Amino acid sequence: MIIRNVKLLLEGTLITNVVLNDAMTMLQQTSRTFYIPISRLEPCLKEAVAAAYLCMRAIDEIEDHNDISDQLKVKLLVGMEEAFQSPDVTAATQKLLSPYEDVLPAVSMRVNEWAELCPSTVARTIYRYIAMMSKQMAEWVEKGWHIHTEEDLDRYTYSVAGMVGEMLSEIWLWFDGTKSDTVKAVAFGRGLQAVNILRNRDEDLERGVDFYPDGWGAKEMLAYTRRNLKVADAYISELKKGPALSFCKIPLTLAHATVNLIAAGGNKLTRDAVLKLVNRLN
Repeated sequence: MIIRNVKLLLEGTLITNVVLNDAMTMLQQTSRTFYIPISRLEPCLKEAVAAAYLCMRAIDEIEDHNDISDQLKVKLLVGMEEAFQSPDVTAATQKLLSPYEDVLPAVSMRVNEWAELCPSTVARTIYRYIAMMSKQMAEWVEKGWHIHTEEDLDRYTYSVAGMVGEMLSEIWLWFDGTKSDTVKAVAFGRGLQAVNILRNRDEDLERGVDFYPDGWGAKEMLAYTRRNLKVADAYISELKKGPALSFCKIPLTLAHATVNLIAAGGNKLTRDAVLKLVNRLN
């Protein structure tokens, strides 16, 4: 019995390592910003954050998909909400997405693998946030992403990023007891998303989506972004030394640099610039 249990444990570890390697490869392909800090995390925490990011990226790809109707997007996003609330997430997501294998990207089609990568003691926390995000993304698709006021923008940036900050705060607490300000954590996520909105302005307008409130231009959006990043600075300044702080420093540093670049007329940090900024944090 002992030999059999050891064998099963080793097989399970091997499967986890294979999925983790695949997950890190997918991360490298889908997010230059988050691949670096996630790759540096300790075992177990790395699996949790990588799985959470990829699951959320999977539903984000559905929301942003250029070749499927809004009606289908809503159906799939609501389905993802229900799947991540079900007892068997793997079976539910496979059943939902399998008919769309030729349409959806690999990061979405493999969401069951990312879900299985979540450590069991934090999986339900992560699944709860994925379900919440799916539900709110579906609502934004139904609204046509219409944003008219700063309050609308706050609601949108919370739906797609602010709640990620909340989730990360729960993950830090789960992993090593790190406590953090969840209100400031929302600003951390919101500020990062605002940078994306600034950077992707032209592409968003081309697909008929305008995330700027009525009457806003680059000046107002830059100010909104900087306000949130300032709160994000306060958020990480209160984190104790450890993996949470090391993780958060990287995307926040890159966000500040990108905002400065955009304000000066640029758009995207080069790979060399990213590596130099990250290396300065070591």
